Amino acid sequence: MEQRQVIEDIDVHIEGDGEHTIVMIHGWPDTYRLWDNQVEQLKSRYRCVRFSLPGYELGQARQYHDLNSMLTLFDTIIESISEGKPVTLLLHDWGCVFGYQYAMRHPEKVNRIVGVDIGDASSKDLVFSAKAKAILLGYQLWLMLAWNLGGKVGDWMTRKMATIFGAPGDTSRIHSGMNYPYHWRWSSVFMKRELGTKPLDIQVPFLFIYGKDKVGMFHSSPWQRKMADIEGKKVVGLSTHHWVMAEQPEEFNRIVGQWLAESDALLAALDLQNTA
Repeated sequence: MEQRQVIEDIDVHIEGDGEHTIVMIHGWPDTYRLWDNQVEQLKSRYRCVRFSLPGYELGQARQYHDLNSMLTLFDTIIESISEGKPVTLLLHDWGCVFGYQYAMRHPEKVNRIVGVDIGDASSKDLVFSAKAKAILLGYQLWLMLAWNLGGKVGDWMTRKMATIFGAPGDTSRIHSGMNYPYHWRWSSVFMKRELGTKPLDIQVPFLFIYGKDKVGMFHSSPWQRKMADIEGKKVVGLSTHHWVMAEQPEEFNRIVGQWLAESDALLAALDLQNTA
């Protein structure tokens, strides 16, 4: 049975039972509904918590968030629903960007992470082809402009880009108010402001799943090799584009479910070691 809590004007959806809580955080231009299939598969063993990013639901007031305000919101939600125990993060797209930063700032509150398609995206080791650079810059500045324009034109621009990229959600729910991460990113660049992000350093068990069929990757090859070589961490590439969980849901769920079961045992062993 689904429970719903309202935390900082955000509807937080909770389903399932289990000792471990999985907090699912989406990115652009999705909502909490992105994770429907995963919740159905995991709720018999885990407590699944998800919410739409602020301002992403139709009818919500248009609002801007930067890194600090987003991490403050995440902390308020996780403090409210975690029952005093560390949580698992299941992240995609901007959910990865913000979620990784949250985990590094609050290591006592996150005990493992599943990251989908976004890795060390800001690393100097990440090299894009000329074509990938052009696409990346073009679509992100397009979405920044759509945010600034707002209204019907901004909404049309946002839906057009979502359609081009094959975003899996209901197009009628997509709007320009979802684009503030791009405004945060690029306005900081143009104004020469620090983003405030820390270099990616994941110290907990970590599963990284990415789509192999994109024009360019959002992670570097050295980082991928490093993650694959560390005990407790795993890297899997699937023949998909960006929305891996929507393009190959059965395989995605199998990989995530198997890794969670394996890391359940690892976390239990660590708990015994820490209490001995």
